[in-house]
Amino acid sequence: MKPFLILETGRPLPQLRRHGGFGHWIRVAAGLHARDVRHCHVLDGEALPDAADYAGVLVTGSGAMVTERLDWSERTADWLRDAAHAGQPLFGICYGHQLIAHALGGTVDYNPRGREMGTVPVATSAAAAADPLFTGLGEFDAQTTHLQTVTAPPPAAEVLARSGRDDCQAFRWGEAAWGVQFHPEFSTHMMRGYIQARADALAAEGSCHRQLLAAVKPAPLARRVLRRFIHVAHARARNRKSA
Repeated sequence: MKPFLILETGRPLPQLRRHGGFGHWIRVAAGLHARDVRHCHVLDGEALPDAADYAGVLVTGSGAMVTERLDWSERTADWLRDAAHAGQPLFGICYGHQLIAHALGGTVDYNPRGREMGTVPVATSAAAAADPLFTGLGEFDAQTTHLQTVTAPPPAAEVLARSGRDDCQAFRWGEAAWGVQFHPEFSTHMMRGYIQARADALAAEGSCHRQLLAAVKPAPLARRVLRRFIHVAHARARNRKSA
């Protein structure tokens, strides 16, 4: 079976790096062995490989902003656009979600409702009932931390989930390209670490970080979305091999 490719677009907060990088967090949360994954550090200018060599592609979060139009980010967006049109299974998380949306003609900008942070309830849309990653989930909890958002999804994309502060918590474009604004790879420890690191910014915005910390709880259904992507990508790879 082909390995999965993780595009590393950022790094965790310094105080959380002892737990590994974003790619490691995603691999563990997805239930993948290290031998089943390859990493491409696009943030550091590493050349992008041939997407066809992989069962699927996962794109990490980042401290960068899609609206900065950084060279490495725009180069990655071009690559993701080609991969999506070729039918390659894609799964973007936070920045990765926004970058896939941008690559496919959507719009990304600062969220007019402000920062979304902490464990939040996410409600699936009617379209989620027919989606292999979101079917049957209803409303579920997810870990979030972001300032920018997908303000307009790509043309022909299906919005699959929303939250109180974000009208596009998840979308699917075509048959195999997904983006999720939430972090299915975050544990409660990681979520609390981000809230503590943003305490001053939250206070300046009128939010109490202690209340957000107290509300953090596990989000197993959000993680299930990630694991379902792995299953779907494997199934598509098997079907392509037998065709």
